[in-house]
Amino acid sequence: MFAIVEIAGLQYKVEQDQKLFVNRLKGEKGDSVSFDKVLLTVNGTITVGAPAVNGITVNAEILDHVKADKVIVFKKKRRKGYKVKNGHRQSLTQIQITGITGFEGASKKAAKKETAKAEAKTEVLSDSATVNFGEDHELNYHLKKHGLSQSKENRETLITLGKAVKVELEKTVLTHEEVDAAIVKNIDTFKALNK
Repeated sequence: MFAIVEIAGLQYKVEQDQKLFVNRLKGEKGDSVSFDKVLLTVNGTITVGAPAVNGITVNAEILDHVKADKVIVFKKKRRKGYKVKNGHRQSLTQIQITGITGFEGASKKAAKKETAKAEAKTEVLSDSATVNFGEDHELNYHLKKHGLSQSKENRETLITLGKAVKVELEKTVLTHEEVDAAIVKNIDTFKALNK
């Protein structure tokens, strides 16, 4: 389990009990700090924020305020007699990650989003997999599939049959397979109409 979090303008990959140096933070030695700008989490599943993951916080404890190693800054312009030598030590804070919290809430939100997406997908699939009894070409397709004439009487019979099957199955829409099964079951009704 780890997270990528933004701390003092820089991004770090952090794990439980990890120690790291970050740019100087406000607070005294021993203080607790928390960071809520979590960009990515991995806890069995990968969650990417847009831009941050909601509900996740990274908690840390300040261990010490230190200075980094000296960096020499040397400037020179040749043939001009210009030379400047400076040193710089960056102020840092050593922190230890005490925990990454909020995975329960985030996982519930992610689960809700996934179920919403799944429902949306089933709705899209149901549009193409169901029969629209208001369209003559769909009714004609099913009648022709079973060798029946595509007359107005047969279409009306199929509509009334569809209503009865909907009541029987307690559904608002029927799939192509259910309509085909209803036609096979009541084929004698259609043959009687054709005589």
